[in-house]
Amino acid sequence: MSNLPEHVVKAWISGFGVAVPRGATAPDPESVEAAARGLATPLVVKAYGSGLLHKSDAGAVRLGLGSPGAAAAAAAEIRAALPEPPDGFLVEEQREAGVEVIVGAVRDPAFGPVLLAGLGGVWTEVLRDTALRLCPVTEADARAMLDELRGRALLDGFRGQPAIDRDALVRVLLAVGGEGGIVEALGDDLTEFELNPVICTPGGAVAVDARLISPSPLDPSALPGRPRATSAGAAPAPPTDFERLFAPRGVAVVGASTKKPNFGNMFLGFYKAADFKGRLVAVHPTASEIDGVPCAPSLAEAGPDIDYALVAVPAERCPDVVRQASGIPFVQVMSGGFREMGGADLEDDLLAAARSAGVRLLGPNCMGVYSPAGGQTFLGGTPGRPGRVAVVSQSGGLAGEVVKVGERRGLAFSKVATVGNSADVTPAELLGHLAADPATSAIGLYLEDPRDGRGLFEALRNVRKPVVALVGGRSGQGREAAASHTGGMVSDTRVWAALAAQAGVALVTSQDDLIGVLDAFDLHSAARPAAPGGPEILVIGPSGGASVLAADVFDGAGFDLAALPEAAREALRGLGLGAGTSLANPLEIPVGPRGDPGLVRRAVTAILAERPYADVIAHVNAQSFFTFGDSADPLLAYTRGVGALQAELAATRVTLVMRNAECAPPGVEDAVREIARAAGVPVYRSMEAAAVAVAAAKNHARSAHGTA
Repeated sequence: MSNLPEHVVKAWISGFGVAVPRGATAPDPESVEAAARGLATPLVVKAYGSGLLHKSDAGAVRLGLGSPGAAAAAAAEIRAALPEPPDGFLVEEQREAGVEVIVGAVRDPAFGPVLLAGLGGVWTEVLRDTALRLCPVTEADARAMLDELRGRALLDGFRGQPAIDRDALVRVLLAVGGEGGIVEALGDDLTEFELNPVICTPGGAVAVDARLISPSPLDPSALPGRPRATSAGAAPAPPTDFERLFAPRGVAVVGASTKKPNFGNMFLGFYKAADFKGRLVAVHPTASEIDGVPCAPSLAEAGPDIDYALVAVPAERCPDVVRQASGIPFVQVMSGGFREMGGADLEDDLLAAARSAGVRLLGPNCMGVYSPAGGQTFLGGTPGRPGRVAVVSQSGGLAGEVVKVGERRGLAFSKVATVGNSADVTPAELLGHLAADPATSAIGLYLEDPRDGRGLFEALRNVRKPVVALVGGRSGQGREAAASHTGGMVSDTRVWAALAAQAGVALVTSQDDLIGVLDAFDLHSAARPAAPGGPEILVIGPSGGASVLAADVFDGAGFDLAALPEAAREALRGLGLGAGTSLANPLEIPVGPRGDPGLVRRAVTAILAERPYADVIAHVNAQSFFTFGDSADPLLAYTRGVGALQAELAATRVTLVMRNAECAPPGVEDAVREIARAAGVPVYRSMEAAAVAVAAAKNHARSAHGTA
């Protein structure tokens, strides 16, 4: 690692528009006094050298020096206290006090350069109050970073202190991480870069310390300047058309056995059960047929119209099989035992085999593709109905669960691809295809190692459809200790959160929430594009206790349970509400086996006539319908009332929470979901699940309306 002297870094960054203090250097304490003449007091003296990465910790900084002579004396004290003589001393004009901010950048191994901003100076390690974005950042990104800080009130003036010049601080962030900035100029030479602190006052923002760490020695005289605009290079290679992956004319399965059923036989059974309409071929060196499916001796002899080959043989045999696949557009390797098990060389050989055959490789270590409209499947039984939801998953097992549980709840899928190790086809590529797919309106992702993190980031920023991502392994990956404060505060979890914020992606933490958000996207985001993304919500349902708990959940999720205006409360009284209960938000109304099933519709209509709410969450206690009643009809009638409400509200999203659904007789919950879904209303079992889904829908609405 290379660590340039501070004064060299400061001279360089000033060319990008970053303000730095006036200063001078001296090779030894005896030269400091002469160097300091002409500088305004008070002064700061710092020692610099290759071993002085954290100068304050080493006692190599002195502040508040009243004269050049005092600066020279301080330099002598520093030299005496250090175990090794420094390379020299930097003496500078000390800046007036202000809010200290850290601005830094590091190179993330998956996503590339990441910008960090937060409270700096001594507060950096104590409070760790920082925000992240992937580079390059926009002005909107920079301002959003500052708004995310817990201590942002310090920037705007606190307890009589003046507000800082936010615009000046934003310019520093853009100079570091924006287009044409310091990070872009460094390119691959960036390991860690840090300004800490940047002292911010009403008069501007000045970087009083600067650190640049590079993976290899940098020539101070050859530091790059601000990048210039260049003419466009050669056009990129055209993207792969993945339509035949999801709708193949023919499928070849390699690995089925004539003696002992295995995964190959299982997949042949899946395609037969799905009534695959294209050519289905089993590849076997000697058999004429397996399980009623005709055989070919090799992939090379599989015949015409084979667009997809599924390989389920031991890992060491896979490269040779793939080399025979010339002329087949897509080959999926189900087998494991590659990079995920320490077999990186074998995976490299597999990829080389795909390249030599001119095929695109899905996997290895993946289950395959599911598309009811295209006849693709990796699941048993009859495929579900074709729908509008797509999923890209690095786990085949989890993808199967999302499909089966999602279909049980009423979701229908357009295209599902499992990519495993993503040695060739990456999530980013498939995301780009799905973004342009007219049959897909919402996209779900399950990722562990995206392989092409930068490509994924760019693809997500260009998607206009709603996307929800579940990321596995964020807590376990960790990160080695970094040389700078910036590096120490950039973690896998925080980088994913930054990516989600910049790209308008909903980031969830469970499979259930992944399915729940896809449900909301499918029913709300595509059907009600006019619904805004503001924080206001209206919660309506029975039970004061449930309403109090709902308020806690939704308030904790950042929603605004805005009060009902007096005109709305008067209208509710006209409906017979308010006797014995407060007319507040959440609104308590009688819902049960003897209640009026249309009351929720009339109450919400009355409220929205006086004040708009972007989201209405109607909740119901299923247990009460069957404790105090003996029929599902009142609950189903209530659900129809909620559905009728949604039909009347083009610019409002209606969500139904069916609490205690397990208390309903078998089949009742399914019936509620079917009625609600037909009306465009997603159903959740808990307030917490609904809050996640509503937040995702609001977030997408803000992005779509350009108000993120």
